[in-house]
Amino acid sequence: MSRYDHGGWSPYVPVAKRRLQAAKKVAKMKKAGKSIHPIEIEGRKIATTFWGDAWCKNLEAYSDFSNRLPRGRTYVRNGSVIDLQIETGHVRALVNGSEIYKVDIKIKSLAKKRWADVKKKCAGQIGSLIELLQGSISKGVMEVVTSKDTGLFPSPREISLDCSCPDWATMCKHVAATLYGVGARLDHEPKLLFSLRGVDPAELVEAAVGQLPATRSSRRGRTLRSDELSSVFGIDIDTDDTTPENAPKTPRRSKGTRSPERKTKKTTSKAKTKKTVKKTASRKTTGKATARTAGARKAAKKCLTLF
Repeated sequence: MSRYDHGGWSPYVPVAKRRLQAAKKVAKMKKAGKSIHPIEIEGRKIATTFWGDAWCKNLEAYSDFSNRLPRGRTYVRNGSVIDLQIETGHVRALVNGSEIYKVDIKIKSLAKKRWADVKKKCAGQIGSLIELLQGSISKGVMEVVTSKDTGLFPSPREISLDCSCPDWATMCKHVAATLYGVGARLDHEPKLLFSLRGVDPAELVEAAVGQLPATRSSRRGRTLRSDELSSVFGIDIDTDDTTPENAPKTPRRSKGTRSPERKTKKTTSKAKTKKTVKKTASRKTTGKATARTAGARKAAKKCLTLF
C-alpha cells in the first residue's frame, strides 16, 4: 500500500519503530564514513544560552512560521533530528518521521551594509571574542544583534525551505524541527551563526578595538614644569612640596667649621697614633732593661771568676 492511499499521508509508525529505523540509518551512514551530528535535547528547554535562545525567539517572532513550529518543537525534543549540518548559507538535516526525510534550508548571507551597521553600533562595547561567543555582552549589544529587522538573525524572506516529505506546506514539521535544531546547536557552537550568515565575529571585536584611544607615544621629550603647565592650560596646578625642585636644600658649612664626623675621625686617628707611640716606647724601654740585666749578669760572673 502506498503512503498516498492514506490521503497523501504515510501510515502512522509507532515511536519505537521510528527510533529503530533511525538507528539503522545512522549506523549505515557511519559505516560509510560519514560524519553524523544529531541533535540531542536534555530536558524541556531546547536552547539555554544567549545565542541559541535568541535564534529560537527570532523564529517565533514571525507569523509565517507560527502554525507549524509547535510540531517542530516536539520532533526536535524526541530526538527526531538525527543529523544536522551547518555551513555558510546552508543547513542540511535528516529528520526521522514516518520515513527518514531530507531537509534543505538556504539562508542568505548578511548584507554588507547591514553588517557594517551592526559593527558600527557595537563598536567599543565588546571586550573579546570569547565574551561575544559566550553571550557575555551588554544589553545595548544584545539589542543590536537580535534586532528583528537590522540584527544578525534571518527573516522569513531570507530563508528558503525544502523537505522531501509529502507535506504541501513550506514550513512542515520536519523543517521546523531542523530550525529549532539550529538553535540547540548554537548553544554549543555559537560561532556557527556567524558562519551561517557569512560574516566573521572577530570583526566585531576589531571594530571595538578600533574605537579605543590611541596609546601615548613612547617618544621622550622635555618635561614641562608646573608653572609652564599652568600657563598652557590656564589653570592653577598644585605641586607637592616634596618634589626635587621644592625640596629643602642642605645648608652649606661656613669656613672654619668642621663637621662632627670629621672631628671624630681626626680624634680617633690621634688616639691611634698615641697608642702606637706608647707601644714603641714600651718596647724600647724593655729592650734597654734587658740589655742592662744581661750586662750585670756578665759582670757578676767575671767577679766570681776572679775570686
